[in-house]
Amino acid sequence: MIARGSGLQELAGGFEFTEGPTCDANGDVFFTDQPSDRILKWSAEGGLSTFLAPAGRANGMCFDVAGNLIACADEKNQLWSIAPDGKVRVLANEYAGRRFNGPNDVWVRQDGGIYFTDPFYERSWFPHATMQQDGQHVYFLSADGHRLVRVADDLMKPNGIIGTPDGKALYVADIDADKTYRYDSAPDGSLSGKRLAANQGSDGMTLDNEGNLYLTGEGVAVFDRTGREIEQIPVPGERWTANVCFGGSDRQQLFITASRGLFGVRTRVRGANAAK
Repeated sequence: MIARGSGLQELAGGFEFTEGPTCDANGDVFFTDQPSDRILKWSAEGGLSTFLAPAGRANGMCFDVAGNLIACADEKNQLWSIAPDGKVRVLANEYAGRRFNGPNDVWVRQDGGIYFTDPFYERSWFPHATMQQDGQHVYFLSADGHRLVRVADDLMKPNGIIGTPDGKALYVADIDADKTYRYDSAPDGSLSGKRLAANQGSDGMTLDNEGNLYLTGEGVAVFDRTGREIEQIPVPGERWTANVCFGGSDRQQLFITASRGLFGVRTRVRGANAAK
């Protein structure tokens, strides 16, 4: 997947724990440093800047078609929409009268429908030490924000999530089971046809324009459509690779959030979902 002559580069460092990379319409990449409670922006022209702080302990993020940044705001177990000027709107914070466990990762369809995972990870900033929901599940929020439904309740601990550009398939990582699954996705958000996509779990994930799936954890593992691992991209010196996305003006740079740093590598493929 790596372009000839290219190598992994550290683009920015000195963070506590980086997460949630996502690309805007210009190709700029936004990511979080969750322990320090901020969302940062990286661009080839302007380098690194702070977009929002405090940032609700944001974790996974994804841009919608209107240019709003949809963020899993872990601090108060909420799902946020952040406008380009930084104004925050809470999209969801509970299901069936109970607060979420802690929305973790999110993907937005072209039509504005939102899928997100809700595992439970105990945080130092939580006022509670137990799971708020009756399990760890996947949810769908309709584009108009009026319908919130649980769409997958058959996973141990769903974490990373990504969908295909046509919105017809959704990939969800079950990190505790060390598996990643593919579901068929209907227009109403419901899921069916669960099948194994890769014999590995993941913290975050992305897709390229050839249908290859990029999973994180120890570096980045790339799996083809058949579930065969075809490449391993190591990130030397970092203990954990949390998430990954494509960005840059041509969507041919793979951005990797790995613990203390933001890394990038030039690829021969393009991101499938970066350009909304």
